[in-house]
Amino acid sequence: MEHAKSDEPVSKGRGAFGKMSRRSLAVSLNIRAKVQQRNLIDQAAARLGRSRSEFMLEAACQRAEDVLLDQAFFTVEASTFTQLQKLLVRPLPPTDRLRRLIKAKAPWEK
Repeated sequence: MEHAKSDEPVSKGRGAFGKMSRRSLAVSLNIRAKVQQRNLIDQAAARLGRSRSEFMLEAACQRAEDVLLDQAFFTVEASTFTQLQKLLVRPLPPTDRLRRLIKAKAPWEK
């Protein structure tokens, strides 16, 4: 495996027009863990048929997404907030469109 300095990404592929795409750049992440933590991670990764790195990266990215989504803050007009509160108390009946939306995967799950 190639290693790079933190400001020098390693390319694993090229995007359109032969230029490196942001998605294809790989960087090295290094962490320290206790033996028990490593063993726990290895055991879970093995159960899923994944490498330690794959397991840890997937778990860390999922947690990062959860944190960022939970921290989202937005403001709305008072009238919009009142409408939202009414819908939360007395939701509209489900429609086919809503059922399809609920079944659809989020963009980061595709």
